[in-house]
Amino acid sequence: MAKYNRVLLKLSGEALAGEQGTGFHEETVAQVAGQVKALVERNVQVGIVIGGGNFWRGRSNQQMDRSRADQIGMLATVMNSLFAAEVFRTRGVKAAVMTPFSVGTMTKPFDREEALALMEEDTVVFFAGGTGHPFFSTDTGAALRAVEIGADVILLAKNIDGVYDADPRKDPEATRFDRISLAEVLQRNLQVMDQAAAILCLENKMPMSVFYLNDPDSIVHAIEDKINGTFVYI
Repeated sequence: MAKYNRVLLKLSGEALAGEQGTGFHEETVAQVAGQVKALVERNVQVGIVIGGGNFWRGRSNQQMDRSRADQIGMLATVMNSLFAAEVFRTRGVKAAVMTPFSVGTMTKPFDREEALALMEEDTVVFFAGGTGHPFFSTDTGAALRAVEIGADVILLAKNIDGVYDADPRKDPEATRFDRISLAEVLQRNLQVMDQAAAILCLENKMPMSVFYLNDPDSIVHAIEDKINGTFVYI
């Protein structure tokens, strides 16, 4: 049984790339589409934000103007969302892509009321382009859209299985939390998401479920409150 009525699923761009690390891996996206389809069939409304790291990491380019680097990153998220939305459609999932800036006829301009209406009609809405402004990450974009659409929770599907007290890739003694408060995440600087996004979630009482995307049926398990990961509560 689904615990939530409306969710915001945050995916990293790298998640779309699979093991190859860059570009698109259609099989991975199709697997995500199958799980999201199962959510929609359970009457769960779904919004999705995808990062752009499989194409562009502007913050690692120290020679480029930050504003321009972030604009390129926004366009990378648009490409990811357009690709994923098309894969979703071929799997029988209705999908729409919204952006906070004009992308010709390829996307819809972001409108909260239209997004809610689409989700109520079993359409998955991809929120691409971040906030539309530089100096804000897709984490912040995800937190903002989650608050705007009144999501019950943010599902953070990552390449790590939850929140740890240290980086488990560097520290074999790192311990995973089953539950942790968002206030403690901020206090301990645990890097679940960037600070601006975390503060926005804290101020608006937006919880998060953090889990490993590639676990079988991980997204479906997340809406059943059966994650193999960490629940971040307010």
